[in-house]
Amino acid sequence: MNQSALLRPDWTPATVALMVLGFMVFWPLGLAMLAYIVFGERLKTFKKEANDKADGFFAACRGRHRGFRGPGFGTGNVAFDEWREAELNRLEEERRKLDEMREEFDAYMRELRKAKDKEEFDRFMRERRSGNGGNGGSVPGFPAA
Repeated sequence: MNQSALLRPDWTPATVALMVLGFMVFWPLGLAMLAYIVFGERLKTFKKEANDKADGFFAACRGRHRGFRGPGFGTGNVAFDEWREAELNRLEEERRKLDEMREEFDAYMRELRKAKDKEEFDRFMRERRSGNGGNGGSVPGFPAA
């Protein structure tokens, strides 16, 4: 996620303005915006934890019924049932590998963002220390007031 986004869960002028506007129009909208500002960063981890718990629950349920050959679970054809079980196991292993790759990629992207942020901050500090070469201390890329 781009951390310079206009509506990130932080006390930015845009989020404060939307919160005030929300309270003026319909108070639950303002309250929802306030909750987003305060708790927005926790939503990512909450969603991931909820998905992981749900996946674990359904995997446990599926594991309990794996050996059961009642109606709807077995076809009566032993060769087909064995093949289907092997394919399901193979697909589960592929899914696990893909999940691991996704986690590695997410970690890689976090490191890239961190490096980019550090580089931008270091550049800002270098320009600030150098005195900006006579543009009166204004921000690079913006005209002086």
